[in-house]
Amino acid sequence: MSTVIPEPSLQQDVHRLYKDHHGWLQGWLRRRLGDRERAADIAQDTFLRLLVTRRLPGSGEGRSYLAQIARNLVIDQWRRQRIEQAYLDSLAMLPEPETPSLETRAMVIETLLQIDAMLDSMPAKVREAFMLSQFEGLTYPQIAERLRVSVSSVQKYMIRAIQACYQVLYAE
Repeated sequence: MSTVIPEPSLQQDVHRLYKDHHGWLQGWLRRRLGDRERAADIAQDTFLRLLVTRRLPGSGEGRSYLAQIARNLVIDQWRRQRIEQAYLDSLAMLPEPETPSLETRAMVIETLLQIDAMLDSMPAKVREAFMLSQFEGLTYPQIAERLRVSVSSVQKYMIRAIQACYQVLYAE
């Protein structure tokens, strides 16, 4: 269980955790990832996350807490790479004059990452209804049949999903 730490002792506590566990965490990551530089980057990001969130592990939970943060960072990084690669693969199919600028690419990738996070945070049936509608082109009655729910439930799921998309796209 983590606790929120007041600012004065936060840096000292993170420094102590860093001193006690950084070498172990980096070795643990290196064994799992097989990449020294990537392990070093994620270990640093793990401690940065502690400073940003201001949450530290409880007594005796240092390694398991740090490992969980590091696992989440690896998953986030893998997800980002997967989304970027899928987008770049789709761009490779476009004729040269239609290829978007680097700035546009970065904006699209960031939006795709936000949508991915939004979809991941949705309840399973809402996410599935949205995916069936948008990516498989199913009608609401077809989705209702597939999910074994009423058409009105599908409508509610879609409203919820579309509102979440709208928030991601137009929140700023």
